[in-house]
Amino acid sequence: MLKSTLIKAAQAGAEVIREFFEKEIRISNKEGVNNLVTEADHASEKVIIDVIRSQFPDHSILSEEIGELATRSEYKWIIDPIDGTVNYANRIPICCVSIAVEHKGQVVMGAVYNPFINEFFFAEKGGGATLNDKQIHVSNKSEVLRSCLVTGFPYTYLDMANGPLQIFERFIRRGIPVRRLGSAAIDLCWVAAGRFDGFYEMNLQAWDSAAGFHIVEEAGGRVTDFKGNAFSPHQTFVVATNGIIHDELLKWIHGHVPN
Repeated sequence: MLKSTLIKAAQAGAEVIREFFEKEIRISNKEGVNNLVTEADHASEKVIIDVIRSQFPDHSILSEEIGELATRSEYKWIIDPIDGTVNYANRIPICCVSIAVEHKGQVVMGAVYNPFINEFFFAEKGGGATLNDKQIHVSNKSEVLRSCLVTGFPYTYLDMANGPLQIFERFIRRGIPVRRLGSAAIDLCWVAAGRFDGFYEMNLQAWDSAAGFHIVEEAGGRVTDFKGNAFSPHQTFVVATNGIIHDELLKWIHGHVPN
């Protein structure tokens, strides 16, 4: 029942954002000049929660726009009704619905659905990861210099030592391709599918990473924080790779660049 409800909820949210995509929609700002929210975000969130509540009215919910609806349940649904809202608002079809299910604080299931290119990623703990019902696996690249990476930058820039621009500069000065798609959930899923070899980002929220990180791990990859510790979507720094380049990528992130 969890799986079928998760799939139905993701499909329902995706149908809403597909319907709004070509319409004139109301757009407003949250914190940061381009941290947008649209009426489609709210409409997608509502139908997703309605689907979940119809089957599991006692489960907790954490969703980007309404925040946390806590209960005594051991289950929590973590929802991003549109991951990649800036893309969406600009009619760029790199955006998705992202939903994860936690049980006793551990993610056990996740779905990420981009209806514009018809890619539905799914993973269940211990069951591997799929794209449109076909098994996927991370890449086998063995060194950072030969890798294709992806990252994102925070809406409110982190003015800190070794910040996003400093890390980014290290890679591009050595000719390493680093893409920026504008959707952390898709970034993670494309690592899981072997399209990217590694992803790193700071200042993410649980709804950005919960489903995607689970999909990476179930596809055979590795996900940690910037220190190499086990990752939780409830902290904000994430590194996800095929596992082979992980330790080396962490060194690059911290400035230990090979000659």
